[in-house]
Amino acid sequence: MLQNVAAVLLDGVHPFELGVVCEVFGIDRSDEGLPVYDFAVVSAEGPALSTHVGGLSVSTPYGLERLEEADLIAVPAGSEYVTRDYPPELLDALVRAVERGTKVLSVCSGVFVLGAAGLLDGRRCSVHWRQARELAVRNPRAIIEPDVLYVDEDPVITSAGTAAGIDACLHIVRKEQGPEVANKIARRMVVPPHRDGGQAQYIERPLPKDTCDTVGEVLAWMEQHLDREVTVEQLAARAHMAPRTFARRFQQETGTTPYRWILRQRVLLAQELLEGSDETMDAIAARTGFGTAAALRHQFVRALGTTPNAYRRAFRDPQAA
Repeated sequence: MLQNVAAVLLDGVHPFELGVVCEVFGIDRSDEGLPVYDFAVVSAEGPALSTHVGGLSVSTPYGLERLEEADLIAVPAGSEYVTRDYPPELLDALVRAVERGTKVLSVCSGVFVLGAAGLLDGRRCSVHWRQARELAVRNPRAIIEPDVLYVDEDPVITSAGTAAGIDACLHIVRKEQGPEVANKIARRMVVPPHRDGGQAQYIERPLPKDTCDTVGEVLAWMEQHLDREVTVEQLAARAHMAPRTFARRFQQETGTTPYRWILRQRVLLAQELLEGSDETMDAIAARTGFGTAAALRHQFVRALGTTPNAYRRAFRDPQAA
């Protein structure tokens, strides 16, 4: 059971990445029946630490000995983490933690600390896409996946830049304490309880409808008819455009193609149905426009790297009918 959580800091820690961990694990939400974690901020370099924000510092009475009792140790990002040296006693503490089964989480450039401790050797890991090459140079035995939000190689969990730390933290809560707890925490934070996909999704993800001046109505229709097979020609006719003009406008206003847009929406709908319903795979395939369970499985694995059945087992809401 996840109960004891520690965030370990170095000089130059980034307040936002630290705040992500504090927000998920350090807030008392017992008024909503949510678990209260025994949470502590730990310093690896003395009682007072600077941040990369001018004039802001962090002080804490906890030293590295506090890590010995933690169920989860989080390492937030910090300035110069890519190139700096790390206290050997911190690296030793992280290795001991993993050896006894404690989970270790990195947020953004915190992954370089895990690499320095040798915890990435032979493991898949995530990192901000801008730092992927440097991480590979420094950790040639790591299996780097720069296009995903986070990687769970239990007990080592790594997340990409900034907000991906929220995704990883909520993933840990969901995995350890169930989707209901994770969803309630996410609701309090006003963030999605689960974002699938990878860092590349921010290039291709559809824009809000109010920015889609010419294809907004077609997008709304597509969302309501995901179970239908449609062609660019049919969509163009609904928009009263020539197919080539429609395809060009669609790309300009959504950042992706009609095929990729509707495929993404179908996968999202499939996730919702897998999490919140008892519908069979055939029924979900029909509702999402994939047609057959085999086609659903194929596209689901391509998009998320896991099967629909595995996803349902991992993220099933126990309150679903």
